[in-house]
Amino acid sequence: MSVHARARLRAEPDGRGGTALPVLESDGPLALRRTRSPHSSYARVTVVGAMSAPLNGDRLAVEAEIADGARLTVDAAAATVALPGPRPDADPSTYTVNLTVGEGATLHWLPEQLVSARGSDLRQATRVELAPTARLLLREEQILGRHGEPTGALTTRLTVHRAGRPLLDQQLAYGPGAPGGWNGAAVLAGHRAVGQLLLADPAFVDAPPPSRLLGPTAVLTPLVGPAVLVTAVATDARLLRRTLDDAMGELLDGLKADHDAG
Repeated sequence: MSVHARARLRAEPDGRGGTALPVLESDGPLALRRTRSPHSSYARVTVVGAMSAPLNGDRLAVEAEIADGARLTVDAAAATVALPGPRPDADPSTYTVNLTVGEGATLHWLPEQLVSARGSDLRQATRVELAPTARLLLREEQILGRHGEPTGALTTRLTVHRAGRPLLDQQLAYGPGAPGGWNGAAVLAGHRAVGQLLLADPAFVDAPPPSRLLGPTAVLTPLVGPAVLVTAVATDARLLRRTLDDAMGELLDGLKADHDAG
């Protein structure tokens, strides 16, 4: 039997310089836990998997609303592993994430890797609505197959709107059923790990970073919005995370330096 689950959270200023979580609703395999944040003005929520999911046929969803002026970090306790499940005739599983970030609010959305196991079929969609002065740091990582196995079927779509206008709409597909050439020399070239890092910040309106390579398999691209997108591939999850972490540190340090100088 497939699982249908929807988890919800809302963050809002607590009136004392911090962020409260008046809504924190877990469901099925999606367990949301408030955890300690290293920054006093931020709330932190960690997604803890309460059972193996998603299996083919499951329908999972997370909804997060970050109210005006709130600051929130969402991470995860472990990787999400898409699995085939017991029914060979099951429909694809779906995992939908809907994020809304208000005026002057900040969201750091930093889940762990999504692993596409052999035989699985997952459709993942992340949709973000940003207010004009909202800030977003979002990381996505896909690992194509567990150790020593081919990938399952995986389609991911990331859609971001800022002030009601499109900022980014990107869809990727891998594995059985994906368009031909997905693992060819012009796309993944045999790499098993692929990831994106999106940083949207009003500070980029006047001074967006220039496009440039970040090593042999990663690139930074400024977006009209204002935002920057880092796209990377790697041979494994460890190297992918290192590349994205290095880019994240450089971008955040640059924003801090610009803010201090101003």
